[in-house]
This record gives sequence, structure tokens and C-alpha cells, in this order.
Amino acid sequence: MTLSPRILFLITLLFINLDIVHAGAVPSPLVDSDWLKNNLDKVVVLDIRADTKSFTSKPVFRKDKKSGKLTLLRVGGHIPDARLVDYKKIRTRLIIDGNEIDKLLLPKAQFEKLMQSTGLNKGDAIVIVSKGESNKDAMNATRLYWSLKYYGHDDMAILNGGMADWLRSGGKISIDESKQRSGNWVASAERKDILASSADVKQALGDKTTQLVDTRSIAQYLGTYRKSYVYKKGHIPGARIMPNELLTGPGNKPSFTTAEDLKQLSSAMGIDYKGNMITYCNSGHLASGSWFLYSEVLGNKNVKLYDGSMHQWTKEKNDTVKMKME
Repeated sequence: MTLSPRILFLITLLFINLDIVHAGAVPSPLVDSDWLKNNLDKVVVLDIRADTKSFTSKPVFRKDKKSGKLTLLRVGGHIPDARLVDYKKIRTRLIIDGNEIDKLLLPKAQFEKLMQSTGLNKGDAIVIVSKGESNKDAMNATRLYWSLKYYGHDDMAILNGGMADWLRSGGKISIDESKQRSGNWVASAERKDILASSADVKQALGDKTTQLVDTRSIAQYLGTYRKSYVYKKGHIPGARIMPNELLTGPGNKPSFTTAEDLKQLSSAMGIDYKGNMITYCNSGHLASGSWFLYSEVLGNKNVKLYDGSMHQWTKEKNDTVKMKME
């Protein structure tokens, strides 16, 4: 059978479009170590950690005398050719309505410059890797993911379990210094639909159409204690609690909670995982984890992160509620 030139053209166009869709694309917001090993040449690895010295130190294992099995005691090193991102550099202090607010998203030009300094280029597929030793490490990854998403990047994923999982799986490592690079990545958007302000929170309190989700410990939610940079105890009125410890597995293997478990946990905590939502914590760090799971893993595109969180809310002298479950 001979195909007409028009049919051949349409078939060719279809395959070109499929190549565009799949070229370098990550398969989902979370990938595992096996997937990354098989696709390492197709992605840029951004290694996000606050403990930057561990990037060039050797990991520490303990060997069982009888079985010979190795147990990871301390994460060290990095995936070969990974680009180090210092977590302490991805947030900044800004003046908001006359108040100095700390730990906020970098302005567009600064964030763009930081990403370019890793050698990141426009169109790169990204896998974000945390140190993987704790729940907070996992949230370092989600915070960077949210920041990149806000500034227009979509083709990215987080390595579930981070560097700790990579080491346990026998992945190759390097202890070389992070190379000096220069990339051409450009912040192509400012997606305000995933960023909440204090005004958005106040509107949610008034119209009751948006859920407030507090991603701190229950002790901080109830107000038995507070962080030093939070100026009132308790939580934002009407907020439901989704403790950060429920977003990952326990102990030193903090893989993210599965989608099905998160749905059940949300129901148990009185949270509609399909509804409009603003997540917050003390500074916008831990709440990036609940934003990530609800928005990216469960696919709810009506979730915002309150960047200033309780630090900004209480510095503005807004009301809080203590010793009450909502």
C-alpha cells in the first residue's frame, strides 16, 4: 500500500511531536534510584543540602561481622556530576508592607543567577536530590522544587529517599568539589497561583472556601511552644493540622508517604485533599512538603504555599488560636 504525501507528512509530524513531549522528560514528580541510574545521562542532578561539607566527604557504613551486610551510618559524597545547591542560599530576607520577613523566596533575578551558577540550562530535565537522612532533608528538596516551579520550570522530579537511598542501592558516588559552571537557565514565569500572601490567608478566613493546612508538629499547632522567629504561640484560626512527620516515613529513611496513604491520612485529619488549600508552617520550609504531595503527587492544582507562614503571620500581629483542635 502506498501512502499519500499528506498521510506521510501527518505521521512524521506525529512522531516529531512525540519526541518533543518525551525528550528528556522525567516520568513523574518522584523517581527512584533505579530509574535515575538508567537515565542519569538524560537529566541534570541538583543536590540540595544545608550541610554542604558532606558533599565532598566519604559516606560511613558499618559492616556486620557475620553477614557482611553494610548499614549506612552517615551520608557523604554525591552522585557523579551533581551540582551542589546550598539550601541556605535559596531563601532571603525581604521587606513586606514595612515588615522585615526572613526565609522568603528569592526575587526572580537572584534566583535565576543562582540556578545559572549551577550550570543549569534552559530546557534541562532536573532531578533534585536531598541528603536523605531526615524528614527535613526531604523538605529541602520540595522547597527547591516549589521555587523552580514558581519560576516556570516543569520538567523535574525529586529522588525519593535522596542520597541515602542512592547509597543504599549501590549507586556510584563522587567526593569531588562541585565544578564552577555557567548556564543559561531563565526564569520564564512567576506563578502566583502557587504562592499565598497574608492577604490570601485572611481572605480564606473570611470566605471559608479555602482550607488552611498547618504542616508543623502538634505541639506547635496547639501552642505548647514556638520557634524563636514566630512571635505568638498556636495556629492560624480555622487551620487543620497535617503534621510534617506524616509526609514521610519514619527515622533515617524518609521516603515520601504514598498517594493512597496520604489520601487516608488527610481524611482522618479532616482535610479535603481535592479542595482549595493553603499550606503553611513556621517559615515555608516544611509546608513545601505538603504543597508538593497535594499539588504534584495527588494532582490538586488548587494548592498554594504561604511563603512567610507563621513567621510573617505573627510578625504582622495577626490572631492565633491556642489549645484547640479545629
